[in-house]
Amino acid sequence: MTTGEPSCAKRQPQREGAISTLASENEEVRIHLRRPQLSLLVASLIIAISLVAIGVGISIAVTGVDRQGLPAQIEEVSPPRAASQVPAQTQVFVDLQSGFTGVLVIDDLELETVNLDEVRSNAKPGQQVKVPPTTIFEPGNATLSFDPSPESTISEFSQGEHIVKVIFWKLIEGRGRARSYTWSFTVF
Repeated sequence: MTTGEPSCAKRQPQREGAISTLASENEEVRIHLRRPQLSLLVASLIIAISLVAIGVGISIAVTGVDRQGLPAQIEEVSPPRAASQVPAQTQVFVDLQSGFTGVLVIDDLELETVNLDEVRSNAKPGQQVKVPPTTIFEPGNATLSFDPSPESTISEFSQGEHIVKVIFWKLIEGRGRARSYTWSFTVF
């Protein structure tokens, strides 16, 4: 073994398609590339296009609060806009930003709104508070809620579409500077 090559650089017989890593200066390196299989190429292309389409779909998707198109002053409404299959006794609920108040108008009927703090102030300590069957405004959470009941103006929602409008304003500005948001839901 005095050929000048180290013993670890022993030449191995080459397989067809293999790339030689030990080539002397005078030897030509033979690279034999396999022809790609058309079915694998098509499958890879379909997977790549699908992944790109999923990424684009996720990046332009509008969901949650953005999908409802709520004004910045309204954090949540229930039932959601365009909801279908809503039960007849469902609660109408609006969550406003802190510092706002409002009234509910359901099917062109403005419901009386009662401040929950005022109802509580009339109660004696330990006495159960009877909540009137109207729209309840809870100032601590800035929420408006209405539950249909036999004692209220709306005993239950009839089958079909119902239109709800919330008229809201800042407590310090008064109703003269009110804005509104309208949505609908369908009772089954």
